Amino acid sequence: MASFVKYECIAKDLCDQVHDFSSDSTNVLKVALTNTAPTVSTNTVLGDITQLASGNGYTGGADGGESVGSLSINKSGGTITVRGANDVVFTASGGSVGPFRYAVLYNSSVSNDAAAADPLLGYWDYGSNVTLNDGETFTVDLNATFDLFTVL
Repeated sequence: MASFVKYECIAKDLCDQVHDFSSDSTNVLKVALTNTAPTVSTNTVLGDITQLASGNGYTGGADGGESVGSLSINKSGGTITVRGANDVVFTASGGSVGPFRYAVLYNSSVSNDAAAADPLLGYWDYGSNVTLNDGETFTVDLNATFDLFTVL
């Protein structure tokens, strides 16, 4: 499984109260696809990454990608973990999707400040290019026991 890499901006964004990971139904984390290597020190919002173009089952651009669904927040001592409820599944339809290598997690619910719209949280690097042919699926595995990220 690909490991999760946090963007450096997430610590400041958490301190600045950019994210609200409560059970509020308006809070939506999404996963977008890119084949351009992320830069953890300078990428801060979805517009900083080069998503795949829309088409053949993938929706790119502003608010692109697929939803993680509801979140669960678990606290144990001074550690907080955030988990997604659903696997994120991409399906090629009518042609191929890709290539891509990175699945980028971002918060699509932040729109109160244009500069902070769609802040990035982290990404998974799958190690090599992936192309989905028509009818094939790709799953970002977010089963109920996998933490999206941990705050210590």
